[in-house]
Amino acid sequence: MKTFKAFLLLAFTIVTSSPAQGAPVITSFSQNGELVCSNLTPGSVASVEWAASLSGPWQTNWAGRETVTVGSNGVIQVSVPMFYRVRGVAWTTNPAPVGMAFIPAGSFTMGASLDYDSAAIPLHSVYVSAFYMDKYEVTKSLWDSVYQWATNYGYSFDFSDSGQGKATNHPAQMMTWYDAVKWCNARSEKEGRVPAYYTDAGLTTRYRTGQVDVQTNWVNWGTGYRLPTEAEWEKAARGGMSGKRFPWGDTISQTQANYYGQTSYSYDLGPNGYNSIGSVGGTSPATSPTGSFAANGYGLCDMAGNVWEWCWDSYGVYTSSSQTDPRGPASFGSRVYRGGGWGHVAYYCRTANRNGDSPDGRFDYLGFRSVLPPSQ
Repeated sequence: MKTFKAFLLLAFTIVTSSPAQGAPVITSFSQNGELVCSNLTPGSVASVEWAASLSGPWQTNWAGRETVTVGSNGVIQVSVPMFYRVRGVAWTTNPAPVGMAFIPAGSFTMGASLDYDSAAIPLHSVYVSAFYMDKYEVTKSLWDSVYQWATNYGYSFDFSDSGQGKATNHPAQMMTWYDAVKWCNARSEKEGRVPAYYTDAGLTTRYRTGQVDVQTNWVNWGTGYRLPTEAEWEKAARGGMSGKRFPWGDTISQTQANYYGQTSYSYDLGPNGYNSIGSVGGTSPATSPTGSFAANGYGLCDMAGNVWEWCWDSYGVYTSSSQTDPRGPASFGSRVYRGGGWGHVAYYCRTANRNGDSPDGRFDYLGFRSVLPPSQ
């Protein structure tokens, strides 16, 4: 079991995503900061988060987390770095599906006031319910396995070459938003799950063919694979950190992500040009194998760079109002994509950066990853 030695725990609160199972119980914590928590379901996923220091706005300034699988005795044993404060324990009774990470429920500040990006303001507080997210961008291999099943079971895609990829372990790309949504439905059906997307408000006709501007009330938000909302994507990309340019901090280098280096940006440590990992085999596209770089605090790879990622939402301007599980504008137009890509400079790889395109657009720098609700 992984532990971190600590000096003192000064504050503790409980956050539970499964109250019917009972709240976690703190059974002990020691002078060196070792926390033992019980009353958790064996095999479930539990996370402990901690604040950055004893001073400053520690209620929101979270610095790190430890995510563990609960043992057969229903107990976790975790410690935090010296002088840090514990935020609490978030947990779900369902183990994370293979290849996915658990993103705990909670509020975060969406947007950024750095770098004169008018699309990323105003900053606003958003509460996001817990969910699972693919640790990696959908690979060519995964795309192909679902695509082949789907085309044998009533699905059609906009282009026969949707889901291209440089290699099986590289991200799939060149799919429209429509095809990404249909693929999520097919992935659900292939695994025996109830799909999320429909072509009517009664949720009677599963979305399998054509280009349908699926409306928010045509989605079963509690079942099946789907694209992340823009808020879910940004919360996940931040990895529990607050106010940083990138998932790991305020600077970026090509040892951390696959993007086009341009050191004229003060926060780009370079080197200049295409990433040497991505450019192996040519620069069209210069994608890199998924998981080539370190994961963020939630265990997600390539949340900056490699390929941009389709989100659910139509593109819209931000509001200053606090929101809970926002799902974007009701009107249809450009669909959001996030994260930057192999041919884009660091500015576009910032966690708060936003972009969008027509849902029938497709590019060799654009892919996606999917999410699941915690009940799945």
